[in-house]
Amino acid sequence: MTEFGKTLTVTRTPIPGLLLVDLPVHGDSRGWFKENWQREKMVAAGLPDFGPVQNNVSFNDAIGTTRGIHAEPWDKWVSVATGRIFGAWVDLRDGDTFGTVFTAEIDPSRAILVPRGVGNSYQTLEADTAYTYLVNDHWSPDAAYSFLNLADETAAIAWPIPLDQVEISAKDLAHPRLAEVTPIGSRKTLVIGSAGQLGLALRAALGDAPHVEYATRQTLDLADPGLSSARRWRDYGTIINAAAYTAVDRAETPEGRTQAWTANVAGVAALARVATENGITLVHVSSDYVFDGSSSAPHREDDPVSPLGVYGQTKAAGDAIAATVPRHYVVRTSWVIGEGQNFVRTMASLADRGIAPRVVADQIGRLTFTDDLAAAILHLLAADAPFGVYNVTGGGEPRSWADIARAVYRLTGHDPASVSDVSTAEYFAGSEGPIAPRPLNSMLDLGRIASTGWTPRDADAALEAYLAGPVD
Repeated sequence: MTEFGKTLTVTRTPIPGLLLVDLPVHGDSRGWFKENWQREKMVAAGLPDFGPVQNNVSFNDAIGTTRGIHAEPWDKWVSVATGRIFGAWVDLRDGDTFGTVFTAEIDPSRAILVPRGVGNSYQTLEADTAYTYLVNDHWSPDAAYSFLNLADETAAIAWPIPLDQVEISAKDLAHPRLAEVTPIGSRKTLVIGSAGQLGLALRAALGDAPHVEYATRQTLDLADPGLSSARRWRDYGTIINAAAYTAVDRAETPEGRTQAWTANVAGVAALARVATENGITLVHVSSDYVFDGSSSAPHREDDPVSPLGVYGQTKAAGDAIAATVPRHYVVRTSWVIGEGQNFVRTMASLADRGIAPRVVADQIGRLTFTDDLAAAILHLLAADAPFGVYNVTGGGEPRSWADIARAVYRLTGHDPASVSDVSTAEYFAGSEGPIAPRPLNSMLDLGRIASTGWTPRDADAALEAYLAGPVD
């Protein structure tokens, strides 16, 4: 009777993401049975839902057959069906753990999750060993691979059977030493909408790192039927969608309505498909306009959406689509201020020209500066925060647009009494063309983002710092 054990346990190794797993194996006089990969149980035990798409088997006749060291841009679930191996894994990813080695014996009661970029190798310890591995991408000649010599002196793997006594392919014998290996880089981050206010802030925060790419709606056509094959999407770990149609009044026109639904809904649906199919984290930026603003309390992430106009309707629809992606962050924000022309710059210009404006006083919210919004997005990603919806705005006391205008006048050395209050209805009375309805309450509850360790910057202090900086 065969009996290996009946407890599913996951053990971390010195290589980040390399997880050694003890599997329950049930035996009797006929042999044994195990669940080699059971998604629900294994994810619950702490393994990632890595989404295998292919299962491979390597059968080895003799003791001492040695293969590797190969690193590919996908994850592997390695186990054996019969026999036993000595496995050796070397971190070949760019970063502080490059060159770290871990070894272990694998029999039918053990498996190991090998993350993307970690070199994999083994030596058979029994004849007729069936080595199996599930992978979450198909082999491609365009993928980035790294290889390490099995006899590398730096890795110094203690092979049970000396390499000069075993069967090794000529290819494996010819791999480079560690000092000559080209590390596998991080999964790519794609920022869409990189020419907009938030996109520019993300570009400033992320810089020109080799794993970061930037695109606009002009350089990446989300309506392209071939979008799924337009790039090697498995090389991407994150898509940040900072692009949107934001002309809220024009969205009320027939042409604008079509453009808003195309950009804010159909475009998001295309990204959601790509992200879901390739295990990519999708960050989608949304708006307070998904709410009608009738509540007197700050809107929570789980409040029902109730958009007033076309723009808000398209953003709410986009949120619902983005939320279908297994790995998603929907980041709702309000009253965004960044580079280029915006409300604060307009008020500063009016103040400098001695103009006394009438400004809406019955819409309440908080300013959100794009460098803070970019920082919050990157925080969620770096902290591996739970997926879902997060509100992100400036902190502090809520203000009206008129309050903010008066603050701008004061901070630029002008008389805040020059600003007079007007209601939203009065401000738009007599306007030509369609006017989108605005939520009067744009306050967003910030409790959830704060619980992840991110502290919103006081919006009043941020405004002062913004006006003290260089003029765009």
